[in-house]
Amino acid sequence: RGRNRVVGATNINEHSSRSHMVATIYVEAISKLTKTKTVGRLHLCDLAGSERLKHTNASGQRLNEALYINKSLTALGDVMKALARKQTTHVPYRNSKLTQLLQDSLGGNSKTFMIVNVSPASGRSSETAKAHRG
Repeated sequence: RGRNRVVGATNINEHSSRSHMVATIYVEAISKLTKTKTVGRLHLCDLAGSERLKHTNASGQRLNEALYINKSLTALGDVMKALARKQTTHVPYRNSKLTQLLQDSLGGNSKTFMIVNVSPASGRSSETAKAHRG
């Protein structure tokens, strides 16, 4: 949609992304032999990192951004946990715009791959451990 990504300074990161970014690539292939069409979709997501508000000292707009970021990441975690418990009948996709957008890519016949960028700072070891646990 052509929107610029919002960045802003916090006490932790001078160029902190204040939003998630999702780029979607649609792929369509037609077999020369059978003439059957196969379609696919690839979501490339750059998710803003969760923030410990006590470390960032965010206020005003930065605080609101951090709250929305954390809320959507929590909703994504809730969806992933529900999907991991295969006997669960309800998956809370509707709890955020992010999980609604990614719904068809998180469950069913889809593959999900995640890369987590963590801080090497020793003072952030608990956050690094939490990121690894999901």
